[in-house]
Amino acid sequence: MADITRRLGWRHLRGAPTAHIRHHRGGELLHDGPGLSFWYRALSAALSEVPVDDRELAMTFHARTSDFQDVAVQATVTYRVSDPALAAARLDFSVDPDTGVWRGAPLEQLGTLLTETAQQHALDVLARTTLASALVDGVASVRERVAAGLAAEPRLPATGIEVVAVRVVALRPEPEVERALRTPAREQIQQEADRATYERRAVAVERERTIAENELASQIELARREEQLVDQRGTNTRREAEEHAAADAVRADAEAARSVKLAAAEAERSVRLARAEAEAAREVGQARAQAQAAWLGVHAEVDVALLHALTGTRLAENLPSIDSLTVSPDVLTGLLAKLGVRDGT
Repeated sequence: MADITRRLGWRHLRGAPTAHIRHHRGGELLHDGPGLSFWYRALSAALSEVPVDDRELAMTFHARTSDFQDVAVQATVTYRVSDPALAAARLDFSVDPDTGVWRGAPLEQLGTLLTETAQQHALDVLARTTLASALVDGVASVRERVAAGLAAEPRLPATGIEVVAVRVVALRPEPEVERALRTPAREQIQQEADRATYERRAVAVERERTIAENELASQIELARREEQLVDQRGTNTRREAEEHAAADAVRADAEAARSVKLAAAEAERSVRLARAEAEAAREVGQARAQAQAAWLGVHAEVDVALLHALTGTRLAENLPSIDSLTVSPDVLTGLLAKLGVRDGT
């Protein structure tokens, strides 16, 4: 939309570079071109604004295939106004001199023209195509047919319209038919997914089996090494026991030899001691015998009465001590009689 400002009965229009402005006054063309800027009087000016940039027209319409199935066609047509003067002459692109707003709806007219033309060619190609073929190759065939039909349409060049590109976005059947068509594919995808799941599980089971076998092999190897370790420990223990036994035997032999030596030395010492004791006893006996013989020899030469006295003296020496002695008259008389007899002799 053009930018229009007001100044004391005058109007100033400033157009965009993508808008072609045509200014008539009294049937005479005063300004013609894109991106213009000029002053004018609203009461005497006739203005038209034709967009010359590329426009995108999205369209959706329904068609029926040869097997009587409805499909929805989604397409986009890119077009431009190649001849603004011709387009302004054939369509109402006039704008209000005061506001710059289009008086009519020229772009809607263009959209209707393009949509109906594209729909006609699309219906024509889909009516001779089955649903399965349309869903497989329909997009390309419909696009080519619509592009060729729009290029050959005489009304478009006569209106100053040029079609730049045609794109068919999608061909969709009805929801029920689409679900029915999706079912086999979904089943196949599900089967593929199940097969992949089974294969993955099989691979996982195989890996677990491999891991279990590796663990079992590791355990067997560990048990074998433990057995070797036990055997080695037994061998080491037996060797240590043998070495200890040999050392004990050597120590026992040494102790036995030392004991024998000690016993022999002790026996020799005992024999020597016994011999010394025997010799001492013999010498003591001889001395005692000699002393006894000498004592007997001395007593043999002594008087019997003296021996009796000595004997009494020895007995008196060996008797216990007597604190008091009571002599009866009978004993005293006898003693005195004996003493008198002895003195008389």
